[in-house]
Amino acid sequence: MSILVVGSVALDSVRTPFGEVEEALGGSATFFSLAASFFNRVRLVAVVGQDFPEEHLDFLRSRGVDLRGLQVAPGRTFRWRGYYDYDLNEAHTLETQLNVFEDFRPEIPEEYRDSEFVFLANIDPVLQAGVLDQVRSPRLVLCDTMNYWIENRRDELLKTISRVDYLLLNDAEARQLAGEPNLISAGRKLLEMGPSRVIIKKGEHGVIMLGEGSFFSLPAYPLESVFDPTGAGDSFGGGFLGALSREPEASEEAVRRAVVYGSVTASFAVEDFSCRRLGTLTREEIDARFREFMRITCF
Repeated sequence: MSILVVGSVALDSVRTPFGEVEEALGGSATFFSLAASFFNRVRLVAVVGQDFPEEHLDFLRSRGVDLRGLQVAPGRTFRWRGYYDYDLNEAHTLETQLNVFEDFRPEIPEEYRDSEFVFLANIDPVLQAGVLDQVRSPRLVLCDTMNYWIENRRDELLKTISRVDYLLLNDAEARQLAGEPNLISAGRKLLEMGPSRVIIKKGEHGVIMLGEGSFFSLPAYPLESVFDPTGAGDSFGGGFLGALSREPEASEEAVRRAVVYGSVTASFAVEDFSCRRLGTLTREEIDARFREFMRITCF
């Protein structure tokens, strides 16, 4: 099975109460690709500038990520600078430099257009719709978004959501998009917008998933050390879709199992800054934590 991801590859400068990094590898497509690569082949479509370090490309290739869809454009790579206080659920942006990402128009290579699983990472919903116009007949499309698009591209976002299978967003975004303070009510409203499942991330409080006639709730894996939550959501998406792509069908049991794999993969990503932990992680560690997660949540 093949997984296509379209999103950002960036250089992040992040400060938390536990340390900081300068111009480290980041971006939604990056974290997703690394997380999903533990389960299946990943095809990445994004753009970087001519200043993007070759060592990061080598790192992605070492994880088996197909970079034929990665454009290298004249100019500087997308950069984000921010910090977290002890409330690690909230990122504070200090600076965003879109650079070459400002003119990004995803062109899906012909050899990628038969991808069976598609992740529309957090980009303009107009661009997300353009990706859907280029892929042929994927088995499953997972879509992410953020508050900026909800505020400024609502009509376009609603059109895109109506075309996807699963919607992935955090609790604040779910409340904002649905206009409902209660997350369960918000999830039900989001289902009415078109997707067959809605997955709502709640940070350190776990995740809930709603479908037609189904509801699933999972706590976050308990961690004693969290260094950098920047890539947690996209790592969840990668672990989730990667695991689901290994299943013969998207049954209720299979999708719930994929949610657990997504949560487990994200729990590793936050244990160090940038993508460092995903770089040393093994599938054996993921499976061991998956079994431990089952043990501590079963009653």
